[in-house]
Parts: sequence; structure tokens; C-alpha cells
Amino acid sequence: MKPLDHLEHLDKHLVDELAQVARETVRDELREQTRKQRRKAALYAASGALALYAGAALALAVGLALALGLPDWAAALITAVILGALAYVLRGMARPSRPGQDHAAGMATGGHSARRSAAEAVGGMPYPPVPPAPPAGADTPGPVPPRPAEAPDVPHRGL
Repeated sequence: MKPLDHLEHLDKHLVDELAQVARETVRDELREQTRKQRRKAALYAASGALALYAGAALALAVGLALALGLPDWAAALITAVILGALAYVLRGMARPSRPGQDHAAGMATGGHSARRSAAEAVGGMPYPPVPPAPPAGADTPGPVPPRPAEAPDVPHRGL
């Protein structure tokens, strides 16, 4: 038996112990983080529920205020229309872009309603603009000669 064989067993034991400590540390940190996130999620849920009840109370107050001068059914109908309009506006604000705006912008700039690319939607252009005419004084190039079939970058067909 070599004199260092007992150290090999000791190294393996230390590595196992270190791995166990690292696993426990990571597990404890993850538990703490999830505990904080669960608390935060519960507070957001409670906040949303209270906001829903506050909105319902506001809608009821608007309906009762309208019912002072109108029949009850008309006050309820007007309140429903107001809530529907608010929901429509909020839904439109949540979307990245509205289809009506894209259509109007396409008609105003290009005269046709072609779909815009992602680059154009963020302010860029999908491709560089083409000049309307060649630069003055430029010689008109002649026809381009055909490429030989033996060029290395031309794929061979029929092989």
C-alpha cells in the first residue's frame, strides 16, 4: 500500500462533503427567494382583488348618481357603456400598436397599405432607398456577360 492511498480516500470524502454543503446552501437560498416571491405574489393578488372591489364601488356610485336624474335602467345602461369604453381604451393601451394606426400610417406615407416589417415598425427601413435616377455623368454599363459553367461557386446540376 502506498503512503498516499489514505489521502485519496480523504480527498473523496472532502469532495463529497463539500458538494453536500454546496447543495444545502443553494437549497436554503432558493427557499428564501421563493418565500419572498410568494409573499410578493400574495400581496399583488390582494392588491388586485381590492382594486376590483374599488372599481365595482366606483361603478355603483356612478350608476346611483345617474339614477338620481334618470330611470334606473338608463343609469345602469350608461354605466355599462362607460365601463365598456374604458375597457376598450385600456385594451388598446396594452397592445404594442393598434391596427388602425398602422393602416393610416401606411396610407399616408406610401399610398398603399403594405405590411410593415419589424425594422420599419421601430423607425428603420426594411431596405435602403433606391435613387430615382443614376448619378449624372455615370456611364451606362453594358450588358453583363454570362458566367462560365465551370465557375467554382456555380452549382452543377444533373450530378
